[in-house]
Amino acid sequence: MSELQKVRVDRWLWTVRVFKSRSLSTKMCKSGKVKLGERTLKPSHLVVVGDELYVHKNGFNLHFKVDGLLKSRVSAILAAECYTDLTPADELNKYKNWFVGKGSAERREKGSGRPTKKERRTIDEFKDEQWWEFIDVEED
Repeated sequence: MSELQKVRVDRWLWTVRVFKSRSLSTKMCKSGKVKLGERTLKPSHLVVVGDELYVHKNGFNLHFKVDGLLKSRVSAILAAECYTDLTPADELNKYKNWFVGKGSAERREKGSGRPTKKERRTIDEFKDEQWWEFIDVEED
């Protein structure tokens, strides 16, 4: 892809679109959410092709293998060629279970409009109860 030999880890995570901003990528590195094996990485750590990074993002544990280095941020299609997603299937399923898919979104009667603030709170409380019941079952 390019002639680069090493790139800062915060920059690489931003260029391959793991994080939407470089400052967020740097912040996550500083807070210990990015690891190389068991070692927590600083934002200035240089990654090379073949490194395997572990990223804790939004409650999910992602695992990437560095396949290429980029000089600047590119489209998602080009960025996907620079890493291999090694995230375990159970983590991917956790993502699918947490977020509501397109086919299973809530339905409202046509013409009823958006939920009121009170209705929104009721919906959120219901979802939280369902989520915690799901967690309790998973831990057993």
